[in-house]
Amino acid sequence: MSELKLRIIVGLLLAVLAVGLIWAGGYVFALSAAIIAALIFREWRHLTGASLGWIIAGFFYALLPVLALTSLRLQPNGLWLVSWIVAVTAATDIGAFFSGRLIGGAKICPALSPKKTWSGLIGGMIAAAIVAYFIADFGQLPFVMKVAGAPVAVVAQAGDFFESWLKRRANVKDSGNLLPGHGGIMDRVDGLLPVALLTDILIKIGAFL
Repeated sequence: MSELKLRIIVGLLLAVLAVGLIWAGGYVFALSAAIIAALIFREWRHLTGASLGWIIAGFFYALLPVLALTSLRLQPNGLWLVSWIVAVTAATDIGAFFSGRLIGGAKICPALSPKKTWSGLIGGMIAAAIVAYFIADFGQLPFVMKVAGAPVAVVAQAGDFFESWLKRRANVKDSGNLLPGHGGIMDRVDGLLPVALLTDILIKIGAFL
């Protein structure tokens, strides 16, 4: 099986699992989020080592976004808020992956991530903008969330670059090997984590109204 086919199959299975967990909500979602946070922290330790400063940073890196997602899911419109975060981040990844492969072109920062191109970023922003609008509209989310897809895609890509820097620093290709074709948990949620945290903050301060 080619790497792309394996990546697509595992990605679809992860999407089905994510939809089920988001739909279930409650203790099922909270427990799953806690498990994911533990796995993220484990991979963080693998990438950064055991120094106290890195351990503390990894604790917050894994915990705060997961708490944000859990808090958002508990809100009356939590199903659609969390769906918006996950779908916009996924659209960014998918749009960037395929547009980067089809168009190619100049690299954004080859020292950190040699495969990421400006065309990929633009493709990810376009995909995120479309998905953000339709989910926000269907889920009756605040108007700002209808038009926030493109800038949120940039945040997701920044999270991706941060993890790429960690992997370069550790001289490894993936954060782990738990997900065939994708690497580790961090490889799959590196963009989701900052988006979840930022969305929760913006909602709490009233910017997403």
